[in-house]
Amino acid sequence: MNIRNFCIISHIDHGKSTLADRFLEITKTVSEKEMKEQYLDSMDLERERGITIKLRPVRMVYKDFTLNMIDTPGHVDFSYEVSRSLVAVEGAVLLVDATKGIQAQTLANLDLARERGENFTIIPVINKIDLDGSRIPEVEEEMVQALGVKKEEIIKISGKKGINIEAVLDAICQKISPPKEEKEKPFRSLIFDSEYNSYKGLVAHIRVFEGEIGTKDKIYLFASQKNGEAKEVGIFSPNWTPRKRLTSGEIGYIATGVKEVGAVRSGDTICKKEENTAPLEGYRDPKPMVFSSFYPQKTDDYGSFRNALYEIKLTDPAFTFEPEFREVFGRGFRCGFLGSLHSEIISERLRREYELDLIISAPSVTFKIIKRNKEEEYIRSAADWPDESEILEKKEPWVRMEVITPEEALGNITEVLGLLKGNYVDTRYLSSKRVLVIYDAPLRKIITNFHDNLKSASKGYASAGYKMKGFYDGDLVKMELLIAHQVDEAFSTIVLRNEAFEEGKKITQRLKEVIPPQQFAVAIQAKVGGKIIARETIKARRKDVTGDLYGGDVTRKKKLLEKQKKGKKKMEKEGRVNIPQEAYFKAFR
Repeated sequence: MNIRNFCIISHIDHGKSTLADRFLEITKTVSEKEMKEQYLDSMDLERERGITIKLRPVRMVYKDFTLNMIDTPGHVDFSYEVSRSLVAVEGAVLLVDATKGIQAQTLANLDLARERGENFTIIPVINKIDLDGSRIPEVEEEMVQALGVKKEEIIKISGKKGINIEAVLDAICQKISPPKEEKEKPFRSLIFDSEYNSYKGLVAHIRVFEGEIGTKDKIYLFASQKNGEAKEVGIFSPNWTPRKRLTSGEIGYIATGVKEVGAVRSGDTICKKEENTAPLEGYRDPKPMVFSSFYPQKTDDYGSFRNALYEIKLTDPAFTFEPEFREVFGRGFRCGFLGSLHSEIISERLRREYELDLIISAPSVTFKIIKRNKEEEYIRSAADWPDESEILEKKEPWVRMEVITPEEALGNITEVLGLLKGNYVDTRYLSSKRVLVIYDAPLRKIITNFHDNLKSASKGYASAGYKMKGFYDGDLVKMELLIAHQVDEAFSTIVLRNEAFEEGKKITQRLKEVIPPQQFAVAIQAKVGGKIIARETIKARRKDVTGDLYGGDVTRKKKLLEKQKKGKKKMEKEGRVNIPQEAYFKAFR
């Protein structure tokens, strides 16, 4: 069988999409007239940022071989896209930038690829050899040390100038194993992605492992237990191209005709309705660990907002959402993400593609509580935090970080890592000038400004990746915010007890800047348990009540000022502050 299934994996901005462009040109999959840079990156966001966000499959023909390629993202927040791609293929091209060398996500993606077993082929490639800043001998040394490959196995290319691209295609044909021929077995295929089409219904992107499927065949979806019909089957070349049949070893799509959003799930197995088979082993389902609340600024947008979330969920299985209600905002959703960039991309897609104006809360992580009755509970919002008397143990998520940095920036990087208040694990030299630092840290410290601080400390040369390590004990407390002596749950957060004062001071000072002055003095207080740990006061607006007086005894002024003072005190006790949505928006940003 002359089929080769592979994907391209690397750290962000190492040239995956450019290499994919050259493959498309050499194999004449896309005509010169249609060709454009980052052809497989279909979103405007991908083109603007120069990054791949969504995996994209394409079928090419090179010499006598049929090549099914999946272009994957490189950022740590989208590693689940890589894991889904790896399940559908037998090999991967591991791309490393000649100017930057091995970076954090290179190692993370390599680990994911190695989990596929000994029969999974990894082809090492150095890209951008034409640039003046390329460090080819040093990067070769890093790849030999980190990947355990021989120097002569490393292919050196320039994706931009098209240098030595055919050597990569030849290596794919010669080194990657063909898929097993299982045509005689009952049909089973794994869904690695999906999308919605108003005419075709839910379209499943599949890898056929056994048997074959044709148009009009009755199908069954294991996870959702739904029956359907293959309205259309086909391949990606690179757009949907209908075929009569898809057989074992091929990558393509099935238009299921099912209209119910959520019925087609990545990782699920499709079989034929009449055939008695078992589901395939899917990839590990990603678990979001970063959460934010999303509310439409216009309450009338709630319905379209909900539909938009369902559509995004269809193409992004790591994204989760559940309804949430807050008196000040109305109806919204508590949304789960794999990281802060993932959150940023989703919010930007909602704004651009669906024209929604949203209020978004600050990101928080999932905490784990073990109650005195031994019941475990996962807390995604401070509003769900139980009474302290019910809690036996409190745990927070930690990650294992791999930071790759030039040796001269190691001191600065060590200082940045120290601010995370985690645990140092190890330091390894990838080459004479590049260092890998392994560090364990709480996830809540990573999701705010860590990556910005890392880039500043290394002048942009360091990179970091992380993976979940587990839940570990933490002296966590709920910090409530009182505005005019009334608790506002929208600003409540979970913090470490010994960091509560510092965090309380930050949020009270920020709110003092964004909440407009009232007719009375407004106290902004941070409280842990029954103790106020930080306070700021917004001064009252004052009217000049003595301005109309002329002449007379000074006691007349004093009486008016005293009367005003009493009125202000009464309002301070009884008055309520109506915080405008704009203030919440500014505070959360």
